[in-house]
Amino acid sequence: MKKLRTKEYYRVFALRTIGNFLVITSLFFIGKTFYLPIKEEIKYFINNRLHRQYVVVDSQEMKKGLLAKSLNLNSVTFLTPEDPSFDIIIPKIGANARILANVDAGNEKEYLEALKKGVAHAAGSAFPGEGGHIFLFAHSTDYFWNVGTYNAVFYLLYKLEKGDDVIIFYKNQRYAYRITDKKIVDPSEVEYLTKKTNHEFLTLQTCWPPGTTLKRIMLFATRIKE
Repeated sequence: MKKLRTKEYYRVFALRTIGNFLVITSLFFIGKTFYLPIKEEIKYFINNRLHRQYVVVDSQEMKKGLLAKSLNLNSVTFLTPEDPSFDIIIPKIGANARILANVDAGNEKEYLEALKKGVAHAAGSAFPGEGGHIFLFAHSTDYFWNVGTYNAVFYLLYKLEKGDDVIIFYKNQRYAYRITDKKIVDPSEVEYLTKKTNHEFLTLQTCWPPGTTLKRIMLFATRIKE
């Protein structure tokens, strides 16, 4: 009888251990997947409540004392490009990241490595100032549990609306674009990558919903004069 109770104890102990392990593992992957999107959402919410505004300036403007003159404006945050040679700044969502040029969008190993460092510029698409179609993408991944491994700069892309601005620095020159449209598409709809245009046109792509790889959200913008 005692032997039976001992076996039952170990059986229950083993089942509980396995159950606890599965629960902890599930929580870990959920946290890893959604930590960055939730963090970005909270930051965006707080900044909105504080009525914080993002102002894009280059290093020369900072040297001229623009920041010093504005220290009393607590609701203003200045964004300078991380890499003036190729960088994207989206004031509405406070996004600021370097762009890696000529990334092969068809080479999974290449673009996944690039997306750990910043935003990818699709090889074959135009560069700012060339008058063609510029295609940038970020936060694209192989498996959902790897989402947190990649750059979070585009997590809030869906908050952009028609009329919002996107600033790109390329070879230390500043280029401004204005959002004209956005749509959600299937990952198989790759024709947007080779879209032709008779004017300078920008496409931004990321995964949708945030923290998953189910769909893609595309935003389209045209170049404007500031």
